[in-house]
Amino acid sequence: MSLDWLDSELQRLNDHGLLRGRRTIRPLGDGWCEVDGHRCRNFASNDYLNLAGDPRVLDAAQRALSEGGAGATASALICGRTIWHERLEQAIADFEQTEAAVLFPTGFAANLGTIAALVGSDDIVYFDRLNHASLVDGCRLSGAKLRVYRHDRLDVLERELGKADSESRRWIVTDSVFSMDGDLAPLADLCDLAERFGANLIVDEAHATGVFGDGGRGVCELSGTESRVAVRVGTLSKAVGCLGGFVAGSEQLRNWLWNSARTQMFSTALPPSVCAAATASLQIIRDEPQRRQRLHSLSRQLVELLRESNVTVPEGVAGPIVPVLLRDAQATVATAASLFDTGFLVGAIRPPTIPQQTSRLRVCVSTAFDETDIDELAAAIIRVAGQ
Repeated sequence: MSLDWLDSELQRLNDHGLLRGRRTIRPLGDGWCEVDGHRCRNFASNDYLNLAGDPRVLDAAQRALSEGGAGATASALICGRTIWHERLEQAIADFEQTEAAVLFPTGFAANLGTIAALVGSDDIVYFDRLNHASLVDGCRLSGAKLRVYRHDRLDVLERELGKADSESRRWIVTDSVFSMDGDLAPLADLCDLAERFGANLIVDEAHATGVFGDGGRGVCELSGTESRVAVRVGTLSKAVGCLGGFVAGSEQLRNWLWNSARTQMFSTALPPSVCAAATASLQIIRDEPQRRQRLHSLSRQLVELLRESNVTVPEGVAGPIVPVLLRDAQATVATAASLFDTGFLVGAIRPPTIPQQTSRLRVCVSTAFDETDIDELAAAIIRVAGQ
């Protein structure tokens, strides 16, 4: 069968500014990188706390690499769960202050596998329209009835919950930090609704772990809702600076996922070196709260500078993800290209990742940078966004 039809589809994407290219990035340390030979500051990375290259994290990884080898060699269920996996799961449980934790190969796999393992086809899922693709796919895979709501219109969610058949299990599924908007889910209000209508709440803390809360446990900690949330999912690939996903909760939940989450059961386990690195990184996050305090200070600085010059940053931005709304996809690509030419790597986010006419730059702040870097980035955005 011929795939020639792909040419016209790729051209269509290109005509609308939606074609994604491939590039090669070489990390240079301290927020700098080289992209196809061009040196720039990386404001597209999720390494919010600058831990991916921390010497203590690298040393832990190197020691585990020499002792445990390059790969886990099998799924965790068969023989891939090593002492490094055991230590990391215990470290996550201690960090999250839960009974247990279970590892997944990625954050995407954690969401996909967990939702599919818990939610059945007779259930109803209430789903924020801005949730990450992994949550979307997990809910679709479950076969449950889906009801979409907006976290700025919880009256709609309340009305939909009230319509549900009392025999159906109900689940509210949400990100805690919305990855393209940078705002936070109203978790306390969602918990109130869940308790009122007998629903369970699943929260993905991917962009919140290490970033929010006095202990860095995320928006559940920040909002005082940890004990009210049924399932807390996290990732090790963002502020933790490594790779992998996890679910933290009760031993009962851990045991169920161990026996039923297919993305965990049928995937080769994380390499031991990654587990050792993540364990070291979590300890740094616990020991050095000043990292996230500095991160929020830099983020506020950028938002204030942009708004002072009438650059459109949505209300509700509360952390290191700072969207700059440009709306038109082609204009967004052109603006990101201009920033790249001046030495700043910034994400150009377009449909289908986000709805039509909401294209934006997605700036990710990191503690790799200082106030001067933020000043220079803001000045560059103000200059090119106004062209």
